[in-house]
Amino acid sequence: VRRDADRVFVGKRSGYHCVPQEEINQILLREAQKGKRVVRLKGGDPFIFGRGGEELETLCEAGIPFSVVPGITAASGCSAYSGIPLTHRDFAQGVRLVTGHLKTGGELDWANLAVEKQTLVFYMGLNQAPAIREKLIAHGMAEDMPAAIVENGTAVSQKVVSGTLGQLDILAQQMASPALIIVGRVVGLRDKLNWFSNH
Repeated sequence: VRRDADRVFVGKRSGYHCVPQEEINQILLREAQKGKRVVRLKGGDPFIFGRGGEELETLCEAGIPFSVVPGITAASGCSAYSGIPLTHRDFAQGVRLVTGHLKTGGELDWANLAVEKQTLVFYMGLNQAPAIREKLIAHGMAEDMPAAIVENGTAVSQKVVSGTLGQLDILAQQMASPALIIVGRVVGLRDKLNWFSNH
């Protein structure tokens, strides 16, 4: 970023959005219409719970050209830096990236999520940990299913706690946002594959 570039902070934290999403969309549009080169820098990938699609729809409707540079999504970074593979031939044939924040009245397909041989990664789900635990168990997932929470993933201050799905609400009480919840048999590999906290 050039030193003389204008910088507008619009960052978000759990429960605190200094700039509402619609206003962010309008800032992007307004500055682009002034003929400025606008860069929307995000943590992670803009198209995975980053609201990049919504922002670009605003630009499309105004006929503003754009390009997208993909980022490393939190699921990928947190799993690698925690020693928890998202997929593994013996334990997880697939991975589901799930939002912990739903629009009012929204509901997840819990029966489809509570199946074996997959890894679940919940973004923005720390405050929903008790409900995640309750819903997955109610839909047939074993209480002893391994689970982990990664706080500040990939940072020097990264913290990881692990246990079982049945303990998820207790694990969540030890953590703060930003955090990611990982549920699945692959979490059981953490003790063997953890490399980052050993450096």
